[in-house]
Amino acid sequence: MKKSTILIPIIIAISVVAGIIIGTGFSNNKFISNHDRKLNTILNLVSDGYVEKVDINNIIEKTIPDLLSNLDPHTTYIPAKDLTAVNDELDGSFSGIGISFFIMNDTVRIVEVLSGGPSEKAGLLAGDRIVEIDDSVFVGDVVNNQSVFNKLRGKKGSTVKLGIKRATSPKLIYFDLVRGDIPVNSIDASYMVDKQIGYVKVNKFTRTTYNEFLTALVKIKNEGAEKYIIDLRGNGGGYMEMAILMANEFLPENSLIVYTQGRDKKNDQQFWSDGNGSFQDHEVVVLIDEYSASASEIFAGALQDNDRGLIVGRRSFGKGLVQKQFELSDSSAVRMTISRYYTPSGRCIQKDYKKGETAYNMDIYDRYTHGELSNRDSIKIDTTNIFYTRHNRKVFGGGGIIPDIFVPSDTSGITSYYINVSNAGLLQKFAYEFTELNREEFSKLEDYKHFLRILPSDYALLNDFISFASSNGIPARWYYINMSKELIVSQLKALIARDIFGNEAFYPIYNKNDKMIQKAIKAMNENKATYPITDEETVK
Repeated sequence: MKKSTILIPIIIAISVVAGIIIGTGFSNNKFISNHDRKLNTILNLVSDGYVEKVDINNIIEKTIPDLLSNLDPHTTYIPAKDLTAVNDELDGSFSGIGISFFIMNDTVRIVEVLSGGPSEKAGLLAGDRIVEIDDSVFVGDVVNNQSVFNKLRGKKGSTVKLGIKRATSPKLIYFDLVRGDIPVNSIDASYMVDKQIGYVKVNKFTRTTYNEFLTALVKIKNEGAEKYIIDLRGNGGGYMEMAILMANEFLPENSLIVYTQGRDKKNDQQFWSDGNGSFQDHEVVVLIDEYSASASEIFAGALQDNDRGLIVGRRSFGKGLVQKQFELSDSSAVRMTISRYYTPSGRCIQKDYKKGETAYNMDIYDRYTHGELSNRDSIKIDTTNIFYTRHNRKVFGGGGIIPDIFVPSDTSGITSYYINVSNAGLLQKFAYEFTELNREEFSKLEDYKHFLRILPSDYALLNDFISFASSNGIPARWYYINMSKELIVSQLKALIARDIFGNEAFYPIYNKNDKMIQKAIKAMNENKATYPITDEETVK
C-alpha cells in the first residue's frame, strides 16, 4: 500500500485528470474469450436471422446497463450523448448563458443573472420571461427543466437568440447571446451565524470545490469566525481529492485522512495530512444527513476518526466505493468501481448492496419506516463491527457515518396544507410575484438585512399568501395554517430574498430556525467540539 502525504499542487493536478483514462484496454487479448465469441455469435444470429430487422447498436446500448448492474449500484454506463453533461457537473463548469430560472405557468422566468456570464453582459435581468428561443415560441407544454437545459446549454462560442418579455416593455425584446463557460458553484453560502461561528454550505465536490471552500473559510474568518459549521447535508459527493484537501485544512500533520484498497494493488493508497492546513486550531462541526454520501463521508469520517471535529445530524448514506471513468471508443464511458475507501480507524462505510438494486435504492425509505430518522435508538448498528478513533472513542462500520450528536428530522410545521401548497409550487410562485411587484424598490437595497426591515409584518405576509393560495385552488384551512405559519413565513422570506440577492441571502434566513444548526451552536458553546474530542457523552 502506497503512503501519500498531501502536497496540494500535486493533489489538484491529480484531481484534474482523476477518473479519465485515455483508451479502455478492452481491445487487449486477455478480454478475448469463449464468452466474447458466444456474445458475438448471438448478436450475429439476431442481426442475420431474427424475424424483424433490428438495430443491433440499440440493443447493445440497452444491454450494457443491465450487464453492469450485476456488479454494484455505482458501476454505471454513460452513453456518448450524456457524457459531456455528466462530466460538466463534476468539472465545475458548463457552457451556457448564465441564468438561474424556474418554470411558472409554462413559462421560463429568470430568477438570477449570474455575474460575469453572457446574460449579464447582454443585459438580461432577473424577472425577465423567456418566451422565444431561436425564433420559435417556447411556452406551454414543451417547457420543462430538461427542455430548457437542452435549448440554453450548448457548445462554447455558439449563439442562441432569446425573445424576452419584460414588465417595462410592451414589445418583446430580443437578445443574441454567445454561450460561454458558466461556473457550477459548489458553495451555496458562507456567512456568520453569530459573532464567533461561521457557516459554510457545500452542495457537491467538483474540481473547483477546494478553492471555493478555502475562499469561503477565509471570507468568514476575516469577518470574525473562530469556529466553523460545515454543512454537508444533501451532498452526494463527487471527487475524493477535494474532500482530502478540505480535511487537510483542519488536521494536524501526519493524520490519516482516508485510504483505498482494491483487487488491483496499484489502486491502494493512503492519504495523510501535511500539517499546512490554515484551520488546525479552530473548532469545527460537520452536519450530515441520510443524503450525505461518498466524498461527504470521507470528510466527516476523517474529522471524526481523528477526534478533530464533531459530527452532528443523522446517519449518512453509506457509499464507500471508488469509481474510475473509462472512456470508450465511441465517446461513451463506463464508471467502474475499482476500490473501497476506508476511514482512518479502518471503517469501510459502504452499506450492504448484496440484496439487490431494489433493496439498495429503498434503504432511505426503510430508514424512515423503521423510525431511524426520528429516533437514534432505531439506527441499525452492527455492534460486531467496532473501530476506535485516535483517542479511543468507539465508532461503527457497516453503513454510513453515525453522528456524535443525533438530530431527528424536523417535521414541525409539516401539515397537509403546507404539503399541498409546497407540492403545487405556490411558495416559489408567490415569492416571485411578490418580488416582481416590488423589484424597483428592492433593487435599491444594500443587502437582505435591509430587505427584512422593510417587509410587511409576518401576519400580513401570511395572509397575502393564503389569499394567493386560495386563488390558485388551495382553500384556507386555518387549523393547519396555524400549525404551519412559522414555517411558511420563514420560507417565503427566504425565497423572496433569494429572488433579489441570490443564495447568500436565502440561507441565513432559511437556516434561522434550523434545529441541526441550533444543536451545532449549542455543542460549540458547551465546548463539545473542542479538539481533541474525547468525551463519550457527546454521543447521544
